[in-house]
Amino acid sequence: MPDMPDETGCRIEDRGTSKSAVPQPSVLSPVVGTLLAFDFGTQRIGVAVGNTFSAHAQALTTIAEEKNEIRFAAIAALIKEWQPCALLVGLPCNDDGSPHALTALCRRFANRLHGRFALTTLLVDERYTSLAASEQLNKEGVRGRQQQSLIDQYAAQQIMQAWFDEPTACITVGADRKKNE
Repeated sequence: MPDMPDETGCRIEDRGTSKSAVPQPSVLSPVVGTLLAFDFGTQRIGVAVGNTFSAHAQALTTIAEEKNEIRFAAIAALIKEWQPCALLVGLPCNDDGSPHALTALCRRFANRLHGRFALTTLLVDERYTSLAASEQLNKEGVRGRQQQSLIDQYAAQQIMQAWFDEPTACITVGADRKKNE
């Protein structure tokens, strides 16, 4: 994932970033430690965990609640348990990079995470993560309807792995507010 989504949607531009095996802290990527990643959906939220030292993401759980207060209580419990240094949220885009129907909702979810938990929150381009998650589940022998309970957390795992592969290709939630204050 060599490109960075812009502030208005998902259109991407080459920023000339380079890959590194393990993300190093920098101005663009000040994150070192445990991370939680979220694949936001209106019915389910997939969650993955990983850390920058191993650069390995692992599917964790699916929050299958529609009420926000229950969702955020579950997220608060995960944050308390895992003590992440940052949160990653998948930003859905169309194939051409234009905003997807869920783009605005994902941005709102990311803003809420940032506001409630005061953690660095990064938006990561999530194009093709559900497809990659389905392929991974197929390889593990989980097919068809059996994937429904796992697909979201595996997609969150793919979101995190995409960030590990290119940590500077993201948008920091709240960064635009700091510029304007």
